[in-house]
Amino acid sequence: MSADHTTGLQLRSLLKKSGELEVSLAQVAVPEPEADEVVVRVEASPINPSDLGLLLGPADLKTAKVSGTSTQPILTAKVPDAAMKAMAARLDESMPVGNEGAGTVVKAGSSDAAKALLGKTVAMIGGAMYAQYRTMKVRDCLPLPAGASAADGASCFVNPLTSLGMVETMKREGHKALVHTAAASNLGQMLNKICIKDGVALVNIVLNSEQAEILRKIGAKYVVDSTSPDFMGDLTDALVETGATLAFDAIGGGKLAGQILTCMEVAANKTAKVYSRYGSSVHKQVYIYGSLDPGPIELNRAFGMAWGVGGWLLFPFLMKIGAADGARLRQRVIDELKTTFASHYTRVVSLQEALQLDNVAVYAKRATGEKFLIDPSKAG
Repeated sequence: MSADHTTGLQLRSLLKKSGELEVSLAQVAVPEPEADEVVVRVEASPINPSDLGLLLGPADLKTAKVSGTSTQPILTAKVPDAAMKAMAARLDESMPVGNEGAGTVVKAGSSDAAKALLGKTVAMIGGAMYAQYRTMKVRDCLPLPAGASAADGASCFVNPLTSLGMVETMKREGHKALVHTAAASNLGQMLNKICIKDGVALVNIVLNSEQAEILRKIGAKYVVDSTSPDFMGDLTDALVETGATLAFDAIGGGKLAGQILTCMEVAANKTAKVYSRYGSSVHKQVYIYGSLDPGPIELNRAFGMAWGVGGWLLFPFLMKIGAADGARLRQRVIDELKTTFASHYTRVVSLQEALQLDNVAVYAKRATGEKFLIDPSKAG
């Protein structure tokens, strides 16, 4: 890390045409700030599931090795031939990683707005956050409230705005309650806190009793275990009680999306006054927003004709709702940064430690309760 903030280490992911993934640290120049820009010393950046697709891609981590030096390690792994076609757009292009982060503004451009941030702790979004320094537009920086650390603000964009976006989507599309999968995650816990505070019924789908207990401790009312032999019945009962017809699915592949739609159809028919051979007229929607299971989505078509399965991503959603509503959601995040939107990390690692095989093995699993935070200012 240079004393004058002109150069710094940046983590980069390179997928070679030879079928090898290479993740390394490069010494890069830090651009001088334009009038409406600042240079931020990055002090915290989370490893989100959305970061792992770029960081590790489809590499087979059983083949992973580390070479290089302790200060500039190089992680390599083989990519299966079957996955290479889908990666054509990024082959032989070294790419920076990290969607969001937070840190201290150490240099400012000439505008009043930029100068006002000098010395402040800000959260940022815009990519390339696994780096010691980032030159950012003022508009992409969010000043943190007094007493908030970089770690407090590191995750104040992706998970908070995604969870708020789910509730906003529900309201805009005319639904009255929600279903969420992988529900004990950091994001899932935020969503529960939002729904409890806002009076929105939320059906949580988890993978085991331990995850169910995590949610019940924070006040979740509807929690169903997808591994239980009574799962379909329990889910249907929760849907009858809540009237939920919109689901956000972090799993992606497998049978779960179809099971949710099936249970929504059964729940709708329990209160239907007229039989229709085409199924209920109630529209049922599942949005896939993650890919914990990258396999095919299996739909059993036991849910009539009024249904939809589609993708949902945060940034297109924010563009759709416009700057004013986006600012409203961001302000709520700041107002509730240490309550509703507090994130919890199990390990803080340096850039170098992020490439150690034992750490990679843990965060690559994307397991609930194993969230890593990278501190690029931390010595390797």
